[in-house]
Amino acid sequence: MMSAGQRPRTSVTVRVAWMLAVLIPMGFLTLFFAWPAATLIARGFVTDGHVDFSGVWDVLTRPRTARIVGQTLTQAIIGTFLCVALGIPGAHILYRRRFPGYRILRAIVIVPFVLPSVVVGVAFHALVTRGGPLEFLHLDGTMSAIVAALVFFNYGLVVRTVGTMWRRLDPRAEQAARSLGAGPRRVFFTVTLPSLMPSIASAASVVFLFCATAYGVVLVLGGPAIGTVETEIYLLTAQYLDLRGAAVLSVLQVLIIAVSLWIADRARRATQTRLNMRVNTPPTALHRGDVPALFLTLVTVGGLLIGPMVILVLRSLRRQGQWTLANYRDLAGTGERNALLVPVWDAAYNSMVMALAATLIAVLVGLTVSMVVSRHPRSLALARGISLLDAAFMLPLGVSAVTVGFGFLITLNKPPLALTRSWWIVPVAQAVVAVPLVVRTFLPALRAIDPRQREAAASLGASPARVLATIDGVSILRSAGLAVGFALATSMGEFGATSFLARPQIPTLPVVIYRLVGSPGAQNQGMGLAASVILALSTAAVMMACEAFSQRTGDATHQGVL
Repeated sequence: MMSAGQRPRTSVTVRVAWMLAVLIPMGFLTLFFAWPAATLIARGFVTDGHVDFSGVWDVLTRPRTARIVGQTLTQAIIGTFLCVALGIPGAHILYRRRFPGYRILRAIVIVPFVLPSVVVGVAFHALVTRGGPLEFLHLDGTMSAIVAALVFFNYGLVVRTVGTMWRRLDPRAEQAARSLGAGPRRVFFTVTLPSLMPSIASAASVVFLFCATAYGVVLVLGGPAIGTVETEIYLLTAQYLDLRGAAVLSVLQVLIIAVSLWIADRARRATQTRLNMRVNTPPTALHRGDVPALFLTLVTVGGLLIGPMVILVLRSLRRQGQWTLANYRDLAGTGERNALLVPVWDAAYNSMVMALAATLIAVLVGLTVSMVVSRHPRSLALARGISLLDAAFMLPLGVSAVTVGFGFLITLNKPPLALTRSWWIVPVAQAVVAVPLVVRTFLPALRAIDPRQREAAASLGASPARVLATIDGVSILRSAGLAVGFALATSMGEFGATSFLARPQIPTLPVVIYRLVGSPGAQNQGMGLAASVILALSTAAVMMACEAFSQRTGDATHQGVL
């Protein structure tokens, strides 16, 4: 018999299983992320077989580099500020208040986060370009249009992250402040806001990351004078073959994103420290004081989130000033003057097949990593190792997808890993991008499990497999729907790496859309709009179904993708 407080001994088989759970995902990350990215970056710093950093200063002091970095930071800071400013009232209304349709609004808010960047770019372009309802503002090709699109993407991330935490705040602190005579504004600024700051900081740092690494949106919406580090890396590698410049900018981008991830991790840890002080407070009815926040939320959801997509649908039903379904009928063809090599519907089929393959890979790798990272080892060395593993699998968020895609082309083009000749290279690249989101979806639920539950089950004779199935399995099932949704929607809309890797005969839908909207002719433009609607509806349907499944299973442990 085992004495009280004694931990069950770990068998050799279990130790080997955990070792494989670490080594296999690390092998995947090394082979399909670290190696390609490092190879491309290294080529920029190697001249005639020797390391040469002499050109780094030249790249950093270029006037164009300064302008590009400045534009990247400016749009990221403004986009983050607007997301937080609009998201906090939205979190209060959608997670602390109850009214008809609030669940539908909550689902609508999270959908834009997983919409393909190319689709969002096309939607906002249709809104501000010639013939669009906002044409008179002359926003086409401006930073204002790009920032609006970035807020469209990330508003829901702030609402969900802050709202989930707000819902779990212990209401007794606010009640005590009110009983002492504090007004609603003072209660918010002195009691509520300080408690929410860790989740606000966490959401803001991740939003900054996504705003700073925008690619498809800037590529579609940005004019000749508008660019970001991400698009500049694309131009330097694909058009100018300036690997040194691309390498320097890639390293600079990694440093900027590393700071964002560090802030997000610190904020997440502060949030988790307070989790035991929270309960799941049910939403209450609207108050008179909620009217300003409700109005702002409805205007944001209706005008910023729903409005551009409605305009996209309406313009997809018009051609040369006439209402018509021709844009959708033409999806069975290859466009005006054979702008495409295959029909759009073939590209849609390719996208779905590749996304399913990428989702399978991402969920298996992400779940394995989450199982390891969610452990609570007593050894300080193991705890540090787990933190490093967690950070390692967040790195794909900080490295340009363009860098990864181009790195694939120069590293995986020879046997025995000649994946550039196989269609599998696209799902693998998409999985690399999706794994961090899968990990961040599984982790909150697994970390919320009290490790004493596992120890108690093991001490009662349960095998390690049974402990995983009966204790961890419940949390995994609750998270699985959302994890699959994030992976599938992200893979369907991935454009950065796919734009390099998709073979012309087997394109994906985002690649085809970008090709159509960049080709002259009313037919091509109309087909691009129609294809964007199809892709948007597909990803939105996937995400809303998974969100509904998550709500039905009563998953109160998720904090978005944080």
